[in-house]
Amino acid sequence: MTDIVNNSERPGQKLGLLMCIALGMGNMIGSGVFLLPRDLAPLGWNAVIGWFVSIAGTLCLAIVFARLAKRLPEGCAAFTYGAAAFGPGTGFIVAWSYWISCWTVVATLAVAAISNLSILMPWLADAGSLPAWIAIGCIWLFTLVNLAGVRRAGGAQLLTLGLKLIPVIGAVIVGVWALGTGAAPPPTMTGTEPVTLSGVSSAATLTLFALLGFESACVVSDRVEDPERTIPRATVIAAAAVGLLYLLSCTTVTLMVPLETLQASNAAYATFFSRLVSPEAGQVVALFAAIAALGALNGFVLLQGDIPRDLAHRRLLPAAFARDNKFASPWITQLVSSGLASIIVYANYSRGLADLFAFMVKVTTSTAIILYIVGAAAAFWLERRGAIKMSAGFAAATIIGFLYSAWAFYGAGLEASLWSLVMTAAGLPIYVVMRRRSAPARREEAPVA
Repeated sequence: MTDIVNNSERPGQKLGLLMCIALGMGNMIGSGVFLLPRDLAPLGWNAVIGWFVSIAGTLCLAIVFARLAKRLPEGCAAFTYGAAAFGPGTGFIVAWSYWISCWTVVATLAVAAISNLSILMPWLADAGSLPAWIAIGCIWLFTLVNLAGVRRAGGAQLLTLGLKLIPVIGAVIVGVWALGTGAAPPPTMTGTEPVTLSGVSSAATLTLFALLGFESACVVSDRVEDPERTIPRATVIAAAAVGLLYLLSCTTVTLMVPLETLQASNAAYATFFSRLVSPEAGQVVALFAAIAALGALNGFVLLQGDIPRDLAHRRLLPAAFARDNKFASPWITQLVSSGLASIIVYANYSRGLADLFAFMVKVTTSTAIILYIVGAAAAFWLERRGAIKMSAGFAAATIIGFLYSAWAFYGAGLEASLWSLVMTAAGLPIYVVMRRRSAPARREEAPVA
């Protein structure tokens, strides 16, 4: 199908390998990792095994997406992978669901950033609408950054990634130093649950959410230099690097801080540094946790703008969503997406809606997993049609990735999964209307094609 507008980028508005890696790693390392040790600590060695399960499943999915990106380097992965195998209807529904998850995650990360800052500024935890307006201000700050061009957004992603890696890598270094010098008691799993299948499953359910976002470079393919080579490399590198860092860092914190201390802490990494380094170091780490949330927010703002832009190019959304400003940024799409995220943030701070918001986070996370399920299924189908040559290793990775994604969707819970399907299905009327409106244009283009 011919695009309704020029889909090419302005010179200098493309992401290179380093920025693509930063996009994937930055979107994976949000605020979740800094909270995970508290939730994983009671599970003991189940948590370590759970990390291996989640990392293995994520790496298999990364390999599948890397191969799909090499075969289908153009366009937004949220649409192209499903559309190539199962038709444009599937592509639209997957892209629609992923877009919903993006702007809801933007809202979540803004709230998480303010929550982390409240450790340094307790007045932010007070009831009222001021924290909501500050969180909304963070959303629009990074919306402006993205409106200034994808290269500026990529630069901000590189900067925030460097800052957020400091406490993650620092925890491993401090742990090794403490063990070597005897400054800390030996690691212990005292009081934790014994290793069981249900314990490992519970741990893997928690850890898999921290690994979402490895596919970020695939979603912005049209923004990437030499996408056929850059995206597969960036996707696998980001997934492997973050998985290894998470395993080492979170395990270090859970091993070296007593269980009862972690369970009473709202900032596990800050508590770790406060105990083993100094109270001042713990406060600095709390600031880095807020930066981590803001860095991931920046990355998901980039994604939330490019998905409707790609659909509009394909005449599956109104043409206004494809309009770029002078920096090749889809300004209408960004305004709409950030506006929706702002509404969600304000609703979260409204009395009586906090529990609903927490549930919506879970719903939209399961909505994002739909892309993984369809991506793995698309790889199977394209192999059957001869579009992809599947080696034994790639076939195994595809099977594991599909089963892992299906299990993750189930792990979100029946109610959350059903709601995610309902939200996804809400896009069907839009698809039907847009296909009917664009039918005459498709018939006119057919003889030319």
